[in-house]
Amino acid sequence: MEKNNKIILGAAAGIGVLGGLALLGARRPGYDFGNKIVLIVGGSRGLGLVMAREFIAEGARVALCARDAGELERAAAELRSAGGEVLTSICDAKNQADIERTISDVRSTLGPIDVLVNNSGIIRVGPLELQTQEDFEEAMQLHFWAPYYAMQAALPEMKRRGSGRIINISSFGGKVAVPHLAAYCASKFALVGLSSAMRAELVKHGIYVTTVCPGLMRTGSHINAEFKGQNEKEFALFSIVDALPVTSVSAENAARQILDAARRGKAELTISVQAKLAVRFNAMFPETTAGMLELVDRFLPAPGTSDPSARTGLESTSSISPSFVTSAIDAAAERNNELKPNEHIY
Repeated sequence: MEKNNKIILGAAAGIGVLGGLALLGARRPGYDFGNKIVLIVGGSRGLGLVMAREFIAEGARVALCARDAGELERAAAELRSAGGEVLTSICDAKNQADIERTISDVRSTLGPIDVLVNNSGIIRVGPLELQTQEDFEEAMQLHFWAPYYAMQAALPEMKRRGSGRIINISSFGGKVAVPHLAAYCASKFALVGLSSAMRAELVKHGIYVTTVCPGLMRTGSHINAEFKGQNEKEFALFSIVDALPVTSVSAENAARQILDAARRGKAELTISVQAKLAVRFNAMFPETTAGMLELVDRFLPAPGTSDPSARTGLESTSSISPSFVTSAIDAAAERNNELKPNEHIY
């Protein structure tokens, strides 16, 4: 009898804790992006630019930073033509001083940052044999240290105001390690840990950190991704899988989901049904997932060379890709500022 009472009390306590947590989640304040100051690190093209369009449509005032001045100006011109207030800053996200200067410039020109989006990144595809220490270091600089620098610079004012939103764009590859993306996955796993840990300690200050783990998105970034080894084969596989509606989502769809998750103060967002299923399957059956990934690796292109240099997607086209199969992401590349004025996919 006493044992049964303990079980009942334990179950009741567990239900109470779960109910309390659910109530806390339900009481998260909504967030209006109207007239808010949004900084997008890595906002000149691809998903960053698509998110900027969504923020502008909601009445936010947007600052974009990236390394390429031409890209920034083209992105800003488009957003201003849509009625947006836009500030640009040339910034190497790997450089802490650059990040701090950018945030200071945004503060002095537009005002204190309300929403910080960490979106800078690099995708370098190739066999582990050709992934160098420099590849891992650069991936960590862009995917871990750059968000850390930006958060550290923006947080003091957010804390003083008792309000803020931080969106860290990680990846499905930060949940499930994908063959031929070792450096990318390692750094994205690190960002997931950083983002989740900071969220736990910042909510009490009214700051909600949302970790975003998208699957494949049709942003057009395939042409600026970098490929090693048999680069034409690597690019063909990557671009075809990235283009198919059954394996990817549109950048616009992803951006709307991201803004909605941040507005609601969600802790984490995994984008695409396929990515969600893969993440859950990996959590439940890690050994089976590992076996499946080992099998996938056997079908991917061998190194074919000892040369560790990388080539962009635009330098890796072939008779296989681009083609009608990749037309959706090729059009997205044109639409989302992935090409320079004198560049063409075909």
